[in-house]
Amino acid sequence: MKEIALSECWYWFLLAAVVSYLLGCINFAVMISKARHRDVRKIGSGNPGTMNMSREFGLKVGLANFLFDCLKGGIPVIAVYYIFADYRFAGTEISVSDTARYVAGLFAVIGHIYPVFLKFNGGKGIATTYGVFWFGIGCENPWYFAIMLVAFILVLLFILITEMGSMGSLLGVTAFSVWQGTIFYDRYVSVMSSCMGYIAVLFTLLLLINFLTWFRHGKNLVRLFAGEEHRTSVKKLHGGKRGMDNM
Repeated sequence: MKEIALSECWYWFLLAAVVSYLLGCINFAVMISKARHRDVRKIGSGNPGTMNMSREFGLKVGLANFLFDCLKGGIPVIAVYYIFADYRFAGTEISVSDTARYVAGLFAVIGHIYPVFLKFNGGKGIATTYGVFWFGIGCENPWYFAIMLVAFILVLLFILITEMGSMGSLLGVTAFSVWQGTIFYDRYVSVMSSCMGYIAVLFTLLLLINFLTWFRHGKNLVRLFAGEEHRTSVKKLHGGKRGMDNM
């Protein structure tokens, strides 16, 4: 594996962050709803995300929107992973791709939540975050991607049974990030003392991605703890009306 100094690749990280942010700023919910002669920001909850799209336009449209939002999180992650796959930071055992993919992922999520094109008022980041972790973990091993898909199905079953959409979505995101953190720990535990700064950056990136999605769901959590959170009915979403805005 080739070595590269941090001073030689920081500008590539900056470029990845900018490109990922701009890609994240593309809001497919707004584009799809306007193609149907409506504006998702002016109907339902007003949130330009998957759940509001499902509620107002039906589950098929919502799932399409979810897929597009996943891809805008996953594409930059997998791109930088393979760009830096053969590099490690000079004098360490830390793969550059491990850091680069979550720099890209973090800024894709930031772009979705705070898009410059929509006056920094975007969605809640769940679908994009799922894309970041699906591709971020899956690019290491195809079996990981399959396991992530099974885990996502379990999240859907949790939401179906409990009708707690926001909590199910957040628990899924957190579980995926903990899993990635566990992979990092197992990979680098033997060099923890000599590479602590680099490893701390990896875990900080995972923590920030989690923080953004939980923070953006602050109002949902307040309603949940107050017992006032609306339920997410998949049956009603299939009909195109009245679920709860979680994504």
